[in-house]
Amino acid sequence: MILNRYPLWKNLLILFLIILGGLYALPNLFGEDPSVQLSPLRNHQADGSTVIEVTNKLSAAGLNPKRVELADSRILVRFADTDAQLKAADVLRLGLGEGYTVALNLAPSTPAWLAAIRAKPMYLGLDLRGGVHFLLQVDMNAAVQQAEERYQEDIRTLLRGNKIRYKAITRNKELIRITFENSDAVKQGQGLIEKELRALVVKDVAGDEPILEAHISEAEQREIRKFAVAQNITTLRNRVNELGVAEPVIQQQGDERIVVQLPGVQDTARAKEILGATATLEFRLGDTEHDLMKAVQEHAPVGTRLYKDRSGRPVLLKSQIIVTGDQITDASSGLDQNSGSPAVFINLNSTGAKKMADVTRENIGKPMAVVYIENKTETKLVDGQKVTSKRKVEEVINIATIRDHFSHRFQISGLDGTNEARDLALLLRAGALVAPVDIVEERTVGPSMGKENIDMGFKSNVYGFIAISLFMVMYYRVFGGFSIVALAVNVLLLVAVLSLLQATLTLPGMAGIALTVGMAIDANVLINERIREELRRGNTPQACISAGYERAFDTIFDSNVTTLIAGFALFMLGSGPVRGFAVVLCIGILTSMFSAVLVSRALVNLAYGRQRKLTNLAI
Repeated sequence: MILNRYPLWKNLLILFLIILGGLYALPNLFGEDPSVQLSPLRNHQADGSTVIEVTNKLSAAGLNPKRVELADSRILVRFADTDAQLKAADVLRLGLGEGYTVALNLAPSTPAWLAAIRAKPMYLGLDLRGGVHFLLQVDMNAAVQQAEERYQEDIRTLLRGNKIRYKAITRNKELIRITFENSDAVKQGQGLIEKELRALVVKDVAGDEPILEAHISEAEQREIRKFAVAQNITTLRNRVNELGVAEPVIQQQGDERIVVQLPGVQDTARAKEILGATATLEFRLGDTEHDLMKAVQEHAPVGTRLYKDRSGRPVLLKSQIIVTGDQITDASSGLDQNSGSPAVFINLNSTGAKKMADVTRENIGKPMAVVYIENKTETKLVDGQKVTSKRKVEEVINIATIRDHFSHRFQISGLDGTNEARDLALLLRAGALVAPVDIVEERTVGPSMGKENIDMGFKSNVYGFIAISLFMVMYYRVFGGFSIVALAVNVLLLVAVLSLLQATLTLPGMAGIALTVGMAIDANVLINERIREELRRGNTPQACISAGYERAFDTIFDSNVTTLIAGFALFMLGSGPVRGFAVVLCIGILTSMFSAVLVSRALVNLAYGRQRKLTNLAI
């Protein structure tokens, strides 16, 4: 006699997986709190005194947070509603100054005991939960100015390479002025520049000295501005990918602005820093020919620029830039093998490597500095009004003596810590922004399709589940009940896996769940119909159960594998919502195979497997 029994270990394993799935799906029931997150910038730290200061400033403004948390040098202030969240963000931005990054957040309200086992809710996309919205303004004037600086250096290299003598190359606003030795050199230089640098408009200036003036043509300036926005979008997308944000929206708005929407971010303060930072590096030679104190007291000599290091000490550097951040192909953070201090290891492209090799070969024994450039936006309270101003920060983060010539790979140190080294490497690896960007708007985004549509999408899954349950119970009786329990386990495990993977669920993803429910019940229909067919043949109930599951498995496996292949194709070839749908579909296929075959069989075995004199089945 055939008896349908699972060994004890298999029953316990199935039970363990169901309980585990329940635990990791549970955080999705607790929702999120509108929050304000504070992250300290360099030379600042967040501790207990900062928490007290934050609490006092909020109390003075009449705001009572649900909870103020300090973790990993960051402060998270939770509120009951978004109105209090937005008011608190303004209060803290003005009250704490520029020492902290203040960003809006939606913090999961998961209980501590679930967080202790790393159980987190899955992310919801902008069309379900919303997220963080940034509107970035691209500094077009800075893009054109940087292009002028590049052309100035190209002219210098071109004239030197062709041995055309000149006295000086200067730049005044939009004009690049080249002063030559004589009129013959002017003619040679004009012909060479017009031939090699066709984007420049060159003219001979009549006067006491032989001078050429060059400026970028209008058509080229339009291309530079267009390229600045397009390249910044690509760079921002790379940075968002480095942050691990799923299904972001990064697109152009108008001629000079970029919209960035980040669904499912946890550390919005760091996202704000990464998106807004310019992370521009310049490598310059140190000046050893002029007196530093005289330059500080009077003015920097021609061909030099005066900077400050991180301690505020003045540093005199050559005006000529060796390499810039846009010539960096890769960057990684680590530790200096000699000193053990944080460092960033940099790789250059072929153009940058050649320049670096030429300069270091000719300047062994001389200092070379790394200049870090960042544009900051400050908000201050003036006469009761919020006033926003921009400030360009240029500081020397590292000065080292050139011991030997090098080219494509080297390292920089002098950083404040491993976090700064990691962030700097991330920014450089993602690419330097062609032009600086300023965050002109930051807000949380409500569901783009409306709360009513979201509720309808959720209810459609619930109503579909109820309708399937009624049909299965009416048509297959007890076995229909087993199928419904298996279907519920399938949904539970699907949500648990999505939560473990920290996937972003969107409306297409909800459609994937609905499709998974239908496919999962289809497998149970095949099994139940196979059992009924075996009963009609006159086999014993135990043999019918065994044959029903075994013979239906091949059909179930084949149909799911073909759908899985289609899901992989959607994931590989699709983008955005299509990939989200594909992820849910593929995971749902795997969980439905487990629930439809193993879970439902375990339930049937427990109900009928030990009945030796079983005469009929409620199917």
